[in-house]
Amino acid sequence: MPSRSPSSATATFAAADLGATSGRVMVGRAGPAELALTEVHRFPNRPVALPDGLHWDVLGLYQGVLDGLGHAARSAGIASDGIASVGIDSWAVDYGLLDAEGTLLGNPYHYRDGRTEGVADRLHRALPAGEHYGITGLQRLPFNTVFQLAAAAGGTQLAAARTLLMIPDLLTYWLTGTVGAESTNASTTGLFDARAGTWSDAVLDRLGIERALLPALRHPGDNAGTLLPGVVSATGLPASTPVTAVASHDTASAVAAVPATGDGFAYISCGTWSLAGLELDAPVISEASRAADFTNERGVEGTFRFLRNVMGLWLLSETLRRWAGDGLPTELAPLLEQAARARPFAALVDPDDPAFLSPGDIPARIAAYCARTGQTPPQDRGATVRCVLESLALAHRATLRTAAELSGRDIRVVHMVGGGSRNELLCQLTSDATGLPVVAGPAEATALGNVLVQARSLGVVGERADMRRLVAATQPLRHYRPAGDESAWSAAARRVGLD
Repeated sequence: MPSRSPSSATATFAAADLGATSGRVMVGRAGPAELALTEVHRFPNRPVALPDGLHWDVLGLYQGVLDGLGHAARSAGIASDGIASVGIDSWAVDYGLLDAEGTLLGNPYHYRDGRTEGVADRLHRALPAGEHYGITGLQRLPFNTVFQLAAAAGGTQLAAARTLLMIPDLLTYWLTGTVGAESTNASTTGLFDARAGTWSDAVLDRLGIERALLPALRHPGDNAGTLLPGVVSATGLPASTPVTAVASHDTASAVAAVPATGDGFAYISCGTWSLAGLELDAPVISEASRAADFTNERGVEGTFRFLRNVMGLWLLSETLRRWAGDGLPTELAPLLEQAARARPFAALVDPDDPAFLSPGDIPARIAAYCARTGQTPPQDRGATVRCVLESLALAHRATLRTAAELSGRDIRVVHMVGGGSRNELLCQLTSDATGLPVVAGPAEATALGNVLVQARSLGVVGERADMRRLVAATQPLRHYRPAGDESAWSAAARRVGLD
């Protein structure tokens, strides 16, 4: 990550942070002793079901980013120094395809689209799963980019494609006209050599994927260009405004903003997904880590995010969406109060059961899971919420214990960041389940990490440890201590196969 020595000055940055249900543009003020965020624009991210499958409305997302950058340019209090840089982060694995003229070939598919079902098994006949993992170190998930490409093989769209851009790289291309592949997102594709830090020619050759389809790599902090004339006109930002390649995978940005002030920490970036694991200096690529479904993804400053994707608060948000469709109240605070009073461990699920991956009636699927496993389904909405949160806490426990065992690292504290860090009951249950103290916050870790990488690239803040100390000193944090019965949690984990 290129940077200059930190100066005493502060600067203002625009961070576009795209999530699975909404996007927003934040204005961040950063300096050696200052770090503050203001949301200036939020816009929905509504997937669109078309006859050929589920897609992202990437044009709507781009317009939301442009509108947000316009708000950032007009924000009060920054007229004196303006926006020093712009950065974009989003979820991983999904991509857009450009033709020879640089035109987008259709709206990108949504990772929850069902077209990749069974594709991994077919692909691994050409490239055995163990060999593939030995190169990429990547958790096998049905929607990984490599499996999406395999599902698209033989189609006219892929045949016409000349460039593949991950979602943040696509939006950066539309802002600047420059093409590149930011490394933290590239490392989630299943096409990336984890040890070498490059696209894997071995994987591309075995799978018949053209090397020219994948752009040159960028790294967090690299300059990705300045704004095109149309963007200047749409936003009011100066043409000289740089766009910085941040840690564009949102989890990489969130981990960069974990407020850890020492070693021995684990993190859970908790939102739609729970990304639970450790930050390491080298990947852990072994048959044991493959069997445990752990991934090795790039982070800032050449680090590795050794983690497992756990189904996260998607279960709760889909549950609330279903209840809203039934005309039931969905205000979260009273539901959490009911959940806190509900009987512990009455019903539990494995959050990563395939039944919970696609959109739909999650409460009915929970009831069906319980019936299938000999449990009494939750009898009311408070019990359903408790089932979801206790099950997530058990998954957090299992994942972090396995991460520690596979890496040989001890965990002394768990940092929960992201929107889930606001859920006090989940934080306490996670502390109880793991038997470890939990530090919750910041909720806006992804946007903060986005801003901090930009600030570091301009020499406004220092290296990773300095960034984290700044987060710890400036952001509100909550602390939880384990209060649960270890034997009860162990018995619960055995019941659901998460021991």
